[in-house]
Amino acid sequence: MGLFNRKNKGVTVDSESVSSKLSRTPSNLQTPPPNKTLNGTSPFTSPSTINVALPPPPNSNNDPAAYLRSIYAVRERSRLIHEKAKKDQLTHFDVDLTKFGDTATYLVSIIKRDFAPDYRTIPPHGRWQHFEVGGRPRIDQLLTSWPSTVDAQERTRRLIDLFLVSVLLDAGAGTQWSYKSKESGKTYRRSEGLAVASLEMFKAGYFSDNPTEPYQVNAAGLNRLSAGQLAIGLQVSDSNPLAGLEGRAGLLSKLAEALEISEYFGSDKRPGNMLDYLLSHPSTQTTSAPVVIIPTLWSVLTDGLASIWPPSRTQIGGIPLGDAWPCSSMPSPPGAQPWENIVPFHKLTQWLCYSLMAPMTRLMNVHFAGVDLLTGLPEYRNGGLLIDTGLVTLKPADAKRGIEAYHHNATVKGQPSMEVVPLFSAEDDVVVEWRALTVGFLDDLLVEVNRLLKLEGPDKLSLAQMLEAGSWKGGRELAEVSRPNTKQPPIMILSDGTVF
Repeated sequence: MGLFNRKNKGVTVDSESVSSKLSRTPSNLQTPPPNKTLNGTSPFTSPSTINVALPPPPNSNNDPAAYLRSIYAVRERSRLIHEKAKKDQLTHFDVDLTKFGDTATYLVSIIKRDFAPDYRTIPPHGRWQHFEVGGRPRIDQLLTSWPSTVDAQERTRRLIDLFLVSVLLDAGAGTQWSYKSKESGKTYRRSEGLAVASLEMFKAGYFSDNPTEPYQVNAAGLNRLSAGQLAIGLQVSDSNPLAGLEGRAGLLSKLAEALEISEYFGSDKRPGNMLDYLLSHPSTQTTSAPVVIIPTLWSVLTDGLASIWPPSRTQIGGIPLGDAWPCSSMPSPPGAQPWENIVPFHKLTQWLCYSLMAPMTRLMNVHFAGVDLLTGLPEYRNGGLLIDTGLVTLKPADAKRGIEAYHHNATVKGQPSMEVVPLFSAEDDVVVEWRALTVGFLDDLLVEVNRLLKLEGPDKLSLAQMLEAGSWKGGRELAEVSRPNTKQPPIMILSDGTVF
């Protein structure tokens, strides 16, 4: 039996065949097992639910911009698209709910492959794992290299510095770029390649203005980093092109401006100083261990980093909303306000939240309340999973338009020209609808995956664990099997380096 069975619409996944083929294929994508305690850190654990009162969301009628910039709005607004998806009433995608079970079964198969029977060892989704590509514990090795005079708080600040810059650089790398590690000589691609590259740049002092203090990121260091220097650090060349290089350089330049906000980032203008702000914030509980609420971390990232987003993004009253876009599939009842067609995703901000919690938890024993407010990341691996399993299928007219865009883009030097898939820009209505339905179906898949794994109560996987061990990894592995030459997702996004 073949890997895919094509029927009237979509793709039917033969779960047994998929699991068998992937399990026989060597891959460095499997999440390495948690490391033993090292250098004052502790192994990853799933965040437990902490009962702490959370502030209400901003009032959408009184301040729609504040509401759309909040974490509360992501799931609430995407749910409106998801409801249409479950009724197969979307503008750009057909939905075949008979494939939902196949999708969940596939996720369960790779989760079992990598983690059965102890699912508690699954780390939450975050940047930390990307640094450990190939099974090498690079962050623990970095921590070990620092003298004992560097206390836990400064170690955490340094990792926040590193992780924040690494996440901002972690947009779609394209299909041709790779990075050869200066330390191991091995070559890495995509997110892991960007992680290893950013780590080695961090250790070399690319982001610091002080040669005697290379292990930091500060405004002065970022201000002196040109696009050319970034290209050198990332090994970009005509033969090794990186999608959205200028956009990434622009983000780092804008980050330097944002770090001037001393309330969040201190007098030395470092991302890591947000740790001190969070620990001293009135909403943080300090009993046996600090408990930070997600809305406080969110406000640091959205308010503190608001200036980094391109001014061309969606705005309300001159206030940039970041990763938020109009969508034609949003309900439009009589009397609806103009902002009500906007769907926010804030993917990079959520990726930062997931990623920055890890060093604070592991090194400082900081707990976070309200983690369930975060959603599945609306990006092309999670969304590609839904297409490659046949749960959703791009409608013919949109597929034709996307294919034409792909062929046009293929005439540009350095752009892929094989394994043709539809291509759209990030603001295209197809992409916005795709991302919104991805958020909703990831929530549904979490419920079904836990049911199939027979996990209940505190043993249930969190959304962050399913993203790590299931959907993100599964989306990538299906892309490798379905499009082995480019390993690209089933829909390509024309990246500017600031969204994906």
